[in-house]
Formats: sequence, structure tokens, C-alpha cells
Amino acid sequence: MSVSLVLIIIMGILFAAGVYAMLERSLTRVLIGFLLLGNAANLFLLVVMGQPGEAPFFGVGSPDEMSDPLPQALTLTAIVITFAVSAFLLALIYRSWQLGQADTVHDDEEDVALRERVPSGEDAMNDETSIEDQDDEVTTDFVGTATAPITVLQHRDIAGIRDDAPTDRPTDGGATGGGEQR
Repeated sequence: MSVSLVLIIIMGILFAAGVYAMLERSLTRVLIGFLLLGNAANLFLLVVMGQPGEAPFFGVGSPDEMSDPLPQALTLTAIVITFAVSAFLLALIYRSWQLGQADTVHDDEEDVALRERVPSGEDAMNDETSIEDQDDEVTTDFVGTATAPITVLQHRDIAGIRDDAPTDRPTDGGATGGGEQR
């Protein structure tokens, strides 16, 4: 069994355990799951890096003997992001423990009410009509210019505004552009 295969198997196990732990209602288990996912992402980047080689800035060897610096930079970034989110989750866990002496997330009253709601609105949305049944009716809400949400105004539509910008309309003798309208 090669080193890459062992790392891939360990990475898969860490991803699976991390996702499973994050699906729990305990914030501590969510933190553990997030840490497992972070370590699995670091192993993934280690596997992607390929064969180890000389440092890219060393510059003596050929490009085939150098290691790729991008996965190394991504791994450092993943470590920093995992650390920051872990610190935030630890602060949430501490505050949750201070307020309720537990780190379990409970359902809100609104969530329970939404779950118990009768799906009558969903049944009404499933009753679709075909295009032939519409008899050339307009299907948009914005039909006329009076009800359109955006009205384009010209400078002549607003009293008291003098616009000296050139226009594309003929102003004097059929010439286009560059003239003033007054």
C-alpha cells in the first residue's frame, strides 16, 4: 500500500467523521467535526501536492525536482481559517454554556411552527396551468408604464434642471450631436 493511498483513506475517514459530527445538535461536537474537516482538507492538499521535492525558491535544481508551492500556501491558509473559525466556535460554546448551562442547540418556536404548518400552500403551487390555457394573457406583473418599477426620466421631464450634455437628436439644421437643447 503506497503512502498516497493511506493518506487518501485517512482523508476520507476524516471527512466522513467530520460531517457526521457536524450534524449533531451539540456545539462541542460541531467544533470537533469542524476540526476533523479542517485536518481532512489539509491532508487533501498534501496529497494534491504530489511527490516531495526541493523548495521552489532554492533555484538550483530543475523544475521537475521542485515541489509545487501553491498547495503549501493553500494549506497554510486552511490552517489559519480553521483556527479562526475554531476560536469563534469556542466563544459560542462558552457563551452558550454561560447562558444555559448546556451547549445543545434547541429548535426555535418559529421552526416548530413552520414544521407543523399544513402544506396547503404547496398544493396550490403545484396546480400549474399549461401555456395553451392562458389564451394570450400577459404573464408579467409590469405591463404598463404606469406600474413599471423603474421609470426612465429625461432631462426635459424634470423642471428646473438645465442639461448641457450633448445629445443624439438633431438640434439645428439636421446636425446630430454636440448641440445644446434649450
